[in-house]
Amino acid sequence: MAMTLKDVAARAGISVATASRAFQRPELVGALTREKVLAAADELGYAPNRSARALITGRAGVYGVIVPDLENPFFPAVLKGAQARAHQLGSQLLITDAGEVPEGELPLVRTLAAQVDGIVLCSSRMDEDSLREAATMTRLSLVNRVSPVLPGVFADPAPGIPAAVRHLHRMGHRRIGYVGGPSISRSDAARRTVIERICTESGLEWTDIGAYPPSVDGGRSGAEAVLLTDVTAVLVYNDVMALALMERLRGFGVDVPGDLSVVGWDDIEFSALVTPGLSTVRVPRYDMGAEAVDLLHERGAAPGDGALPVAGRARIGLPTEFVPRGSTAKVASRQ
Repeated sequence: MAMTLKDVAARAGISVATASRAFQRPELVGALTREKVLAAADELGYAPNRSARALITGRAGVYGVIVPDLENPFFPAVLKGAQARAHQLGSQLLITDAGEVPEGELPLVRTLAAQVDGIVLCSSRMDEDSLREAATMTRLSLVNRVSPVLPGVFADPAPGIPAAVRHLHRMGHRRIGYVGGPSISRSDAARRTVIERICTESGLEWTDIGAYPPSVDGGRSGAEAVLLTDVTAVLVYNDVMALALMERLRGFGVDVPGDLSVVGWDDIEFSALVTPGLSTVRVPRYDMGAEAVDLLHERGAAPGDGALPVAGRARIGLPTEFVPRGSTAKVASRQ
């Protein structure tokens, strides 16, 4: 015999109304009460009927997440944070991959919109007009992107990058390069601005080494471009590119950090496992995912109201942190 909500309430020792709120509006019940309800539901094998719940509450109990590339190791921690927060709110995630194709994101939003309560767009490459159109279909929040019309959470480069540049300065480096990501990336543009500012303030030369795909191949191409410059240290758009850059440089006989110091961005798990360990700027990826789901849940804008000027908690910059490891060292005297 199928278990009902009444059975769950009886097992948990609470009213049916409270049990219902624990599933439909978990923010309205205490954590202990919700844990009791979930434990009772698990023991009885009860699962709420999402179709009925959607009819009653206007919510599907599902959030969508669109990422540009599921193979990119930046995103698992973001998805873990989003999933954990969604679970706390009694919801699930529906995840899809845009395949690093900016023009493919809007059709994905169109497909998901009718099935979800809102969508988290991770590192979206859509232009502002496309974002506005997407916001007419469902609630949206952004990860790793700042928009004047949508809520979102981003990694603030201001703490981490200046700390990395000052570290290189103390090591004697005076010529620093930047191996950038996609030219349409807003986060890349923000980092360039911070790098230029801190290098100017510190009296350092900085070289824009170019824009590359945020991938292994992009890092390898960046390594070849670095060899055509006289920089003694480079900052790289992400850790995947930085690790690939180090691997290609080794193939050319360039020692890291003896001949060139390298700093990445993200602090993915692999960064501490290579030799030398990759110095990098740590991004709070798990927290970014959790905050993005919170923004969807808190804002509650109906489709058509999503493209509005936002302020306050609707735009959250989480601090980054420089993590020194073995890929940075004092500049060689001959340089």
